Amino acid sequence: MANEVESSLVEALYEELQAERFVTISTVDYETKGPNVSAISWIYAPTNQIIRFAVASKSRMVKDISQCKDVVVNLIANESCYAIKGSAIVVKERMENVPIKLTLIEVSIKEVRDVMFYGSKISTNPTYEKTYDPVAASKLDKQVMSALKQA
Repeated sequence: MANEVESSLVEALYEELQAERFVTISTVDYETKGPNVSAISWIYAPTNQIIRFAVASKSRMVKDISQCKDVVVNLIANESCYAIKGSAIVVKERMENVPIKLTLIEVSIKEVRDVMFYGSKISTNPTYEKTYDPVAASKLDKQVMSALKQA
């Protein structure tokens, strides 16, 4: 998908968003009206037109989206970097069946753009480790991802 623009997720990107993974989300800051970027991992695409994600209910992103629905999900996958633009809404202020206060946000995709610079590709996707109890982290991840899929 070299520097192409699509109106929805292509199959490879849809598949990448079937499990927890590292992405960044850009919103318009509700106070400064400037850019605000956050890293998250609880993200899921139920279709090639929709992305759902969970964030802490106190996250600045929740208030940002209540003021301006325009967001960009930055995804590194499929040997490239993608800017997924869309319109976000808060679906649930407080997600059910998870032990911490999380907000469910849904993005209707408007555009998927390959933004990788010319003549290069991503050779290794980003990886990360949870820095707290691995058993607790795994349990929480499963609960949150299950709630995202059932929403």
